[in-house]
Amino acid sequence: PILYSYFRSSCSWRVRIALALKGISYDVVPVNLLKDGGQQFSAEFKAMNPMQQVPALKIDGITLSQSLAIIHYLEDTRPNPRLLPQDPKKKAQVRMIADHIVSGIQPLQNLSVLKKMGEKKTEWAQNCIASGFQALEQSLKHTAGRYCVGDEVSMADLCLVPQVFNAERFQVDMGPYPTITRINKALLELEAFKVSHPSRQPDTPAELRA
Repeated sequence: PILYSYFRSSCSWRVRIALALKGISYDVVPVNLLKDGGQQFSAEFKAMNPMQQVPALKIDGITLSQSLAIIHYLEDTRPNPRLLPQDPKKKAQVRMIADHIVSGIQPLQNLSVLKKMGEKKTEWAQNCIASGFQALEQSLKHTAGRYCVGDEVSMADLCLVPQVFNAERFQVDMGPYPTITRINKALLELEAFKVSHPSRQPDTPAELRA
């Protein structure tokens, strides 16, 4: 497999965690979202992913984009360890939390939106994340065990950790979100979350390396 990734992309990080949890070795092709006006806009990359976004994964003779579509494919073809519970209610809760983050928070504060916000980009990102986290904190009070849904790592957790990383980058006050903070801390102790961390990628700038 070949993963087209950017070290600080939260969508790429989700997929890196899934690959690590499932023990899938892969090669990384870095796509720098800032350099050369954004390498994702090159004709070569656009031919592979018309949305001009990372991640993209070449695997089993196909190329997939969109982080959750990639994770679902990995789940279908390499089911151990499970990232979706078998219980229908828990599975729905996992998907709900994942969608809350990948649809309701992350797109509002991603690079393409922030570029349009100019000087207000930090304030905008803080407001979008805080609004989303207020709702997420309430949901997690009903679903969480050690992790987002019960005591097993799931797709929801793969979405949570990169989003908390974004929140900390934008200096969001995490005080009002004790459940999110607790789960994030527990997940960051797991090896798959450590090796996939933005500070430990091939394209991580020297000053940001762990």
